[in-house]
Amino acid sequence: MQKFIDKIYKAHTACPKCPSRKIIHDFLEELLGFLFPEYAPKSLLKRTEVEEKYEKIKEDFAFLLLLNPQLHNQDVTQLQHKFFADLDGVYDLILEDVEAMFEGDPAAKSKTEIIRSYPGFLAIAAYRIAHILYRNKIMLIPRMMTEYAHGMTGIDIHPGAQIGRRFCIDHGTGVVIGETALIGSGVKVYQGVTLGALSVDKEMADKKRHPTIHDEVVIYAGATILGGETEIGAQSIIGGNVWLTKSIPADSKIYYQAKMHQENTNETDTFIVKSGS
Repeated sequence: MQKFIDKIYKAHTACPKCPSRKIIHDFLEELLGFLFPEYAPKSLLKRTEVEEKYEKIKEDFAFLLLLNPQLHNQDVTQLQHKFFADLDGVYDLILEDVEAMFEGDPAAKSKTEIIRSYPGFLAIAAYRIAHILYRNKIMLIPRMMTEYAHGMTGIDIHPGAQIGRRFCIDHGTGVVIGETALIGSGVKVYQGVTLGALSVDKEMADKKRHPTIHDEVVIYAGATILGGETEIGAQSIIGGNVWLTKSIPADSKIYYQAKMHQENTNETDTFIVKSGS
């Protein structure tokens, strides 16, 4: 028993200082509630309430960084200024994402419904906020934010991914977007889509490992696109269950044609690629 206690004691004393998961989750929820009244426990109905809430969130953010200098090794006041300077633009980006989800889903009755209930909203909003921190070289916290959203929605977006405007995730369960993925504007993905890496060594961590998706691409459910050199040309359509490790040109359509197996034939499943209009 004593040896076990010693092991646990050693683990606790050796653990790097870092914010608790609850603190990061609470901060993200508070920030989203401030930005989007539909997401908040209650609306801020006076301008003074908005100003006071804004100042409190700024203070909470600075305090979080002050407690964990090992996660950034930078001037906290400057980081605070950068984060909140970028937040205005990120807020507008998220509103464009909401608009894309509303336009792209016939079942959506209102933008309020999307903000209150759609997993795609939470996953994308958490990613966009975390991406600011990632760009400013703050460690661990951005990943904790996106993993919180991952746990809540089943959508796994690495904060390092670069995603353009009007991004739409429909349904979303099982979507995975890797750290070095590049995604253009007006892209729409469905549930079960993976934008991942081919199997690589740890030494490849600083290399581009995930695909590039150009503007206005639609990727249907269950598609898997792998590799840092793989590019999907603009306005292409990737059908469900397609597995891609090679680039395709703009305006392509690629889909998987399944065939029932019959023992007396040599027919196999095939992929169909159509390029151009």
